[in-house]
This record gives sequence, structure tokens and C-alpha cells, in this order.
Amino acid sequence: MAAVKTMQDLFVHTLKDIYYAEKLIYRSLPKMIKQASSPELKQAFEKHREETEGQIERLEQVFEECEIAARGVRCEAMDGIIAEAKDVMDEVEDDQVRDAGMLAAAQTIEHYEMSRYGTLIAWAKQLGMKNSIKLLQQTLDEEKKTDKLLSELAINTVNQNA
Repeated sequence: MAAVKTMQDLFVHTLKDIYYAEKLIYRSLPKMIKQASSPELKQAFEKHREETEGQIERLEQVFEECEIAARGVRCEAMDGIIAEAKDVMDEVEDDQVRDAGMLAAAQTIEHYEMSRYGTLIAWAKQLGMKNSIKLLQQTLDEEKKTDKLLSELAINTVNQNA
């Protein structure tokens, strides 16, 4: 981690972390879409990929408000979550069981994102970054909505089918 001396430094470091994570998620979702056997799960992953594209664009606007170039720093947490999702996709042979595992991995991703965005919003408020607060809140709202959708999908179909 680069030298963090101020709340602004910590905000920027965490912003770079979630930027890396969102780009990794965006690159990983096509494989999850391809591997999903449930049409509803496939559709949820496709929707999440579209939303992730918009979330990356909003993060780039936050970088602009900070007057720094948009670039990520390695997020080992997301690397690990994505690696676990890949293990499920590669090792689970039963389609329905694989769907349940991928859905669980997707929710782990959502929970990480919600945690990061909630923190960034709190810090942006402290730092008086009004535009960033709106952008980050919009993304947090999307993440919560996606998590709710995935929970309903798990309970109503995917887990039962497995």
C-alpha cells in the first residue's frame, strides 16, 4: 500500500481497490454467464455485467473529482473471491450444484462491494465530496438490489434445483 497519511489518501486507496475489483468482476462475468445453466441466473449475471460497466464509469467520475487518473490497485480480497468462483466452475460437474455455487460466489462479491461502497460514502461525506457521494450511493443501491435479486433466485429456484 502506498503511504497513507490522510483520510483523502485512504479514500483514494480504497477507491483504487474497488476500481480494480469492479474491472476484475467485469472481466470474469462472461465465463459465469457461459457456465450458468439456469436461465434466470444467466440473466442475473448478464444484468450485473451491464451494471458493472456503469459502475466503472461512475468510479472514473469519482477519480475526476479527486483530480487523479483512474487506475486500480490489486485487490487481493477480490482476487480470492474470483479464484473461488473459478474453482466452483471448474470442479463442480452437476449443472444445478454449480449454479448454486456460482450464485453464492456472486453474493460474496456483492457483499464485498456493498462494504466498500458504504465505507467510501461515509468517507466522501467526511471529505465534503458531494458529487462522489451521489455517484457512490447510486452504485451501492444497485449492489443492494442485485444482492436481493440473487437471494430471491437462490431461495426460489437455484438452491432447490441443486
